Amino acid sequence: MKTTALTRRTALAGAALLLLASQATAQINTPVRLVVGYAAGGPVDTTARLFAPVFARELGTQVIVENRPGASGNVAGASVAKAAPDGLTLFFAASPTLTISPNIYKKMPFDPATDLTPVAPLVSYANVLVVNKDLPFKNVSELLAYARANPGKLGYGSAGTGASNHLSGELLAAQSQTQLMHVPYKGNAPAMTDVIGGQIGMMFDIVSTARGYVAGGRVRALAVTSRERNSALPEVPTMREAGLPNFEVVGWYGLYAPPKLPAALATRYAEAARKALASDELKVLWTDQGYDRWPGTAETMAAQASRERAMWSTVTKGINVE
Repeated sequence: MKTTALTRRTALAGAALLLLASQATAQINTPVRLVVGYAAGGPVDTTARLFAPVFARELGTQVIVENRPGASGNVAGASVAKAAPDGLTLFFAASPTLTISPNIYKKMPFDPATDLTPVAPLVSYANVLVVNKDLPFKNVSELLAYARANPGKLGYGSAGTGASNHLSGELLAAQSQTQLMHVPYKGNAPAMTDVIGGQIGMMFDIVSTARGYVAGGRVRALAVTSRERNSALPEVPTMREAGLPNFEVVGWYGLYAPPKLPAALATRYAEAARKALASDELKVLWTDQGYDRWPGTAETMAAQASRERAMWSTVTKGINVE
């Protein structure tokens, strides 16, 4: 009798696993929403739209990009955090939403550490420090020498208070023991316009958008913020090479899902993302824009997010960025 009961329980457990697997397959055959936290046409949206069709092909279903801009990606993140874990909603997350926002928003609409399921990292990207072409600085050392001799006079633009390029400027000032003047804008584009026009001296901008201005001679690139040189700007040194050995700021994009996503679905999505990253078409498209593919795991992505939250916590202490 005990053997019969054990057999029945084993059979029921096996049936449950088969049901879960069939449900996961059925759900992936339904169109999936890929939520982007920024407006159409920006770098996050553009990258997501390059990824979506390749990911869809590997997944075997339609992937629809949905823009939900607002609050540095927090609107989109909160919507995914509250979505059902049925496999129909994914978050194409930009790292600042997960790592910087918790340090600058007094009240977050979701907790990036607990209210999302990490699925797969996708790409990493660097910023590049650019200056007005008519300024005499040919390298970072010359720029910092001027900043030390003229405290608070060298202005740098950003996409807004608390943006990653704002905090990159704060990190530069802290590590070089200089005083820089932050000038916030409503986006990177107007800040770059004023760097070109000479209204401000410099800014950190994402390589994918800045490289055109650099190639056209409209601004001068002094250093990239990644550990290694960037393939889109191979002649530009890193901040480490420029004399700041502890300066490294790298952003990234990754796939996240609502909490309690079934493990079978998470595995399917991660595998499809891995195959998409390995495709020649994404290699060409993303490398040309200065992105580096990141073929890691959900665990490595979560650990990276945790480390960066701690780093930005240190940077934001003592400055008013709320």
